[in-house]
Amino acid sequence: QVQLVESGGGLVQPGGSLRLSCAASTNILSIDAMGWYRQAPGKQRELVATINRFGRLNYADFVKGRFTISRDIAKNTVYLQMNSLKPEDTAVYYCNTDAPDSWGRGTQVTVSS
Repeated sequence: QVQLVESGGGLVQPGGSLRLSCAASTNILSIDAMGWYRQAPGKQRELVATINRFGRLNYADFVKGRFTISRDIAKNTVYLQMNSLKPEDTAVYYCNTDAPDSWGRGTQVTVSS
């Protein structure tokens, strides 16, 4: 089972930017697809963006034009560049495969003035 560790969260002002990192324990090209998910208190976990093994990208409507998912194959790392952050982006962000069976600690993103 692949191990994934998220990092890069923090406190930012509305309109600010953050880059999240997801370090994988295996070659990310061996994984069919990876994605970023988020969960705000009292709400369901939702899919934010995905990148498959061929580099195909998909985004949730609420982040299109603001967030970019990318990868560094040599570093076995997937990134989420988040720009133009809004208070409603506040959540714990998780990295996982397209078929998650467990979840890590995630990384907290807080967007507030």
